[in-house]
Order: sequence, then structure tokens, then C-alpha cells
Amino acid sequence: MSPRVSNRSTPVNTRLRAPLRVAVIGGGPGGLYAAALLKRFDPRREITVWERRAPDDTFGFGVVLSDETLGGIEAADPTVHRALSDEFVRWDDIDIVHRGRTLISSGHGFAALGRRTLLRILHRRCEELGIRIRFRTAAPPVDELTASHDLVIAADGAGSTTRGADPAAYGPRITTHRCRYIWLAAPVAFDSFRFEIAETEHGVMQLHAYPYAADASTVVVEMREEVWRAAGFDADAPAAAGSRSVERCAAIFADALGGRPLHGRDSTWTAFRTVVNERWSHGRTVLVGDAAHTAHFSIGSGTKLAVEDAVALAACVAEQTTLDDALAAYEAERRPVVESTQRAATASLRWFEELGTYVGQPPRQFAFNLLTRSRRVTHDNLRLRDRAFTDAVERDFDCPPGTPPMFTPFRLRGLTLRNRVVVSPMDVYGAQDGVPDDFHLVHLGARALGGAALVMTEMVCVSARGRITPGCTGLYTSEQAVAWRRITDFVHDRAPGTAIGVQLGHSGRKGSTRRMWEGMDDPLPRGNWPLVAASPLPYRPGVSQVPQQLDRSGLDSVRTEFVEAARRAADAGFDLLELHCAHGYLLSGFLSPLTNRRTDAYGGSLTNRLRFPLEVFDAVRGAWPADRPVTVRISATDWAPGGTTDDDALAIARAFVEHGADAIDVSTGQVVPGERPEYGRSYQTPYADRIRNVLGVPVIAVGAISSWDDVNSLVLAGRADLCALARPHLYDPHWTLHAAAEQGYAGPGAPWPDPYRAGSRKPPTGRTDAPNPPRISLTGLLDPAGP
Repeated sequence: MSPRVSNRSTPVNTRLRAPLRVAVIGGGPGGLYAAALLKRFDPRREITVWERRAPDDTFGFGVVLSDETLGGIEAADPTVHRALSDEFVRWDDIDIVHRGRTLISSGHGFAALGRRTLLRILHRRCEELGIRIRFRTAAPPVDELTASHDLVIAADGAGSTTRGADPAAYGPRITTHRCRYIWLAAPVAFDSFRFEIAETEHGVMQLHAYPYAADASTVVVEMREEVWRAAGFDADAPAAAGSRSVERCAAIFADALGGRPLHGRDSTWTAFRTVVNERWSHGRTVLVGDAAHTAHFSIGSGTKLAVEDAVALAACVAEQTTLDDALAAYEAERRPVVESTQRAATASLRWFEELGTYVGQPPRQFAFNLLTRSRRVTHDNLRLRDRAFTDAVERDFDCPPGTPPMFTPFRLRGLTLRNRVVVSPMDVYGAQDGVPDDFHLVHLGARALGGAALVMTEMVCVSARGRITPGCTGLYTSEQAVAWRRITDFVHDRAPGTAIGVQLGHSGRKGSTRRMWEGMDDPLPRGNWPLVAASPLPYRPGVSQVPQQLDRSGLDSVRTEFVEAARRAADAGFDLLELHCAHGYLLSGFLSPLTNRRTDAYGGSLTNRLRFPLEVFDAVRGAWPADRPVTVRISATDWAPGGTTDDDALAIARAFVEHGADAIDVSTGQVVPGERPEYGRSYQTPYADRIRNVLGVPVIAVGAISSWDDVNSLVLAGRADLCALARPHLYDPHWTLHAAAEQGYAGPGAPWPDPYRAGSRKPPTGRTDAPNPPRISLTGLLDPAGP
């Protein structure tokens, strides 16, 4: 909620040129509350709500609201807030039942009430304010409403007919997900939010349950589509869903229910759909709640978002002088909040889609993984809520006392890393003829002194024509190898215990371009060199050079270049080698169906597309010392239709591991220019998580991991073994040492270099000699008559 919500109980600004006649399509919480607030802020308004159902006819049972949402309700309408507060059921615990063992995490704080109760409160409030609610009546067409009303609020749900009647106006994108679920209720009040996992002969099923009244709980049963079909639930006709399906669900979760029955209310099996709209308003019509956006029920945000939309819409109408400005301000205020919530909800729903890959985890780690699935609850946040629980998870993880998870060691082949932090490869484009210079020494040396366990070079090119830009480093000459040896010697001598790795790659069709700050992916104005690739497809059609398709001789030559570079890297003293098969560079170009259009043995099926990258890997592994690890960086998705799929990513990772890769460095995208990444905090980590937990192989996670709390959370939950950070290390070369200091850790996982040890405590930043504030307990000693 916006901080300015506390001032939103003031009446409407009389300068507003509109809207006195308001139509609301849909009588759910969002529509009703928007109507109530608009009428409260300006009693002159004539507001009508159309609801096609009866007053007590509603989907679902319980509604969960956060303290933040309740604060906004209280500021906007204390009458509604008081009525809600009288009805709430509150609790603090989350119970997770895993293979017969119940794990309890406390300190979370929930408040819920029945959906019918919420609607009755809002119905009563609307009646008090003089709002007309037309039950059992479909709203007139939007064109008719806009012709006779100043403002039309479409609160008609995820299947919004308003949005559907004019998709070009709103630009909806609707994604249907892979689980089926059914919304039920139980005649018992659980004393916690309960997650229970059932491992059946058909697959994994899960129960989500929470109390909403003194004698009732919401129960949602969910499972993957294939599990749902294997169990025969698809044979239940919708009309029978309230009988046979409900009885079977009650039997599967009989222990949780204590043998009690379940019941439904027009309950049917459905697949969740995420609704995203490019625009939330069109002319005088505005979308709120599920009509504008949906968020998976596993984070309990549907009603919360709808109510917050209502508060924001009414406030923006009050604050702006025109309707256009009000609707623009409403969307500008709410969209970032909604997008953040949708990212968290998507992470949560995908976690449950992949639930079967996690059930084999140790019980406490499984529970921690579930609790942190959305990335909103983190290790540090959970520690504040329930330190005893988090401490127990850390003990099971073998964290020594006082050691955060990120400072536990990890072994790859013959290399033991002292912590879980990696300085991710970052191109600095400062080389001359491929030779690293003093800038590279200072850049990599500073980060080696900064505490990370492993410092990676930028992509080091295996040939001159394999460079991305003229400023890229290489390992195709002895001069380059000598220069790299100077850097590895510095790291080993002056930052003992820090490992340094080399990432070997070939630019492929993305080569012969300007440095990033001169025009990323733009061809050189002069001095271009010829490019080679899996197929003769330019990276940017009409802009980039058309590469030559590698023939048999060219494939052999490139493989030899990788081998010779690997040998030079070993002689130069690198501790680890990473083969770059991501981001649309040469080897990645073979893997993606978007960039490999070959018809020979190196194109077509994924097996064929893997053939050349595996040939290169095998040759490099054979040339690299047996006791030193080799990792492979892949793009687990192209973020583009027709590109690498989740199953492709698993198959690619599996193939490299079977050929001897010690870990998979899981990145995404940068393969085609038209990609549409789903940016957000730690947004690439689910891909690493899936590879790790499906295949059981070590992974390095990358992608907007920015805090030590993120690293602790990912490692402790078992989603990643190592975390690679780039931009945070540009901002702070000593990021890892500072992370240790901020957590009060001074152990072997983050030793300060001797010359820096005096700086291992954060300097004070403010006055420390101010007197303490007056103590109330001393006031009784004062003479009541005064001095």
C-alpha cells in the first residue's frame, strides 16, 4: 500500500470534473469496496452495482487479509474496518506435514474471515451509503454503461466479460498453469495455516488449509494435471465434483481432517490462470481486482489486491482533477505493487508445480524451502519470526554454530570452495589484442581480496575471430597466457584460499561488435572480422553480419581452438574451467532451435544439437587436469516462443553431467534479440533449482541475486549450491566480506586479508554520545508542585 493511504479519508476534491454517475460491474469485494469508498468520498454520486449472482452465492470460503491491507481499509473507511475486526480469526503458526512428520514455524501472523461474511459487511455498508446493488442481474453492455455513466468499474473477475469484449483495448495475456485444484471447506477450525503432502500411487498431491471461522476452514486440494488424470479425477463431471471428488479428497487427507468430511460450493476442478493486462483502463472504463490481474492462491493475495485496488482507485479519483489523470495515477500506483505480487505468486505456484522434486529433501529443509518459495519470506525474515526453527534447519544443513549457510564450504572435484559466493563473469572489454592488462589485474584481484570463494574471469575467447569486441581477452597466444598467469599468481599469493576460474567461449554470430557502452550488439564501424555460427542467421536481421555456417573443417578447427585454450588456461594456473554454452554465443547457438537450423548431424533433434557442444566439452575435459573441475554455463530458456524448453534444459544439463561436468551454471536468455524475460529478484534461480532437484546435480544460480539474505535462502533451501553475483560485486568488490561483517560472522568462510583486518568492523556513522531519552519511571520523583 502507498504510504499516503493514511490521508485517504478526506472528501473528494471539488475541482474534479467527473464522475458523478458510476457503474460497477461485479459485486465481489473489489467492486463493492470501490463503490463504498467513492460514495463515502462524495455523497452526491449515484452508484449502481450489478451482480449476476444472489447475495450469498459466491465462490470460495475464507479470505485472508494482511495487516498492511487492513491498515489501508482503516484509513479509508473505519466503519468497514471495525466490522471486519469483529469477525477475524487470527493465528501465527504454519504447519507443514511431510512424510508423517509435522514441522511448525511460528510468528507469521494471519487474519481471515468468511467470504460470505466479508460480502455481507460490504453489502451493509453500501446500503448505508445509498448505493444500489442489483443482484441476480447481468450488467448492460459496457457501451451502454459508458454512454450513461461517468465511470465504469469492471470488477467482473478473472474471466472478465468487459475485458473479453475489447481485448485490443486492454492487451490481456492469460497463462494457464499446470496444476488442477478444487476449492473446498471443512467443518473444523485448524489452529494454523496447514500444508500437507500426500504421496500417492498416482503422484504427489497437496492440501492448503486455514481457518476462517470458529468452526470452519478453507481447504484447497491441488496436484499436477498428469497426477489429476492418473488418479481419475478427470472422470468426475463438474456436477459430480461436489460428491465423488470431494469424498475422495477427504479420504486422501483423512488424517489432516480427523476423518471429517469436506464440502463444496459449486466446487469444480480448475487450472489457475495468471491474468496480465498491458492497460487497465480504456476511456471511462477501468479494471480492478482479478479483471486486471490475478495472483495464485498459494500466497493469498486475490482479495487483498482487489481491496487495495479499490482504495487506490477511490483515492486517485479524489486527488486528481480529471478522470483521465485519475485512472492513469491509479494504474501508475498499483501496477508496480501488483507486478511484484504476481512475481512472488508465480514463484510460489511454480514451486508447487514442481513439488514432486522436493519431497525427498530432509524434513526441515523441505519446510524451509516451502516457506521461502515465493522469495518474499527469506532466511533473515524467517529468522526474525522464528529463530528456533531457522536454527534447527541450519543444524540439519551442518552449519557450524554461528555460521550463516553462505559461509559453509563446498567441494567440486579436487577443489574445495570456502563459501558459496562466486564473482560472476563480467566482460570489461579492456584488452588489447586479447591480452589482459593492469585493469584486469586490479579488477579481478580486488574481488579476490573481497572474500568470494571463486572469482571468474570474463568470457575468455579461444580465437581472435571468436571475440565479441576488440576489447575481449583471449587465450589463443602465449603472450595472453603469460598475462593471465600474472593474475592467477596474484590471487593465489595475496588472497590465499580464493579460487580463480576461467570461462572459455567463442562469440559465434554475436561477434565483431562495439564495446557495450559504445552500442551493445552494434557492428563495428570498421575493421569487422568474419563470423561463424551453427547456421547462417544474423543476430539482428538487417543490422548484424550474416555468419558463415561451420562445415566439418570449421567444426574441427573450433574444437582444436578450445582445447589449446584449455591447455594454456591450465598452465596459467586457473583452478576451474567453465565452458560457455549460453547467451547465444557459438556453442549456445548449436543448442537452441531458434539459432540452429542445420539439416545435418548437428541440427534438428536436441540429440543432434547437443552433438558439437559435447564434442567440444569432451575434448576440453580431456585436456584439462583431472583433479580440477569443469562447469558448463547454459541458457535454460530463450525467453522466446519456439526456443529451449524446460525439458530441453534438463536434457542439456544431464548430457553435460554424464560427460563429466562437475556443475551446471544456470543462466537464461540473450540468445535472440526479441526475448521477453520475466525480470525480478532472483528471477533466474528457479531454472537452477529445477535442474538441481530433478537431476540431483550441483548448480550455480545467477540472475539478480543481490543480497546475502538471498544467498543464505537459496543455499539453505537446497535450490542452489553456489550463487554467482555480478553487479553487486561491481558496486562493492568486498561484498562477501561485508556480508560476513553485517551478519556478525568472522570464521574461516570469510577471512579478511591481514592488511584489511582493521576494517572488518563497520565504521560508526552517527553520533553515539547523545543522552538517553527521559524515563517515565523517573517522573514520580519530581516535585508535583514544580521547581
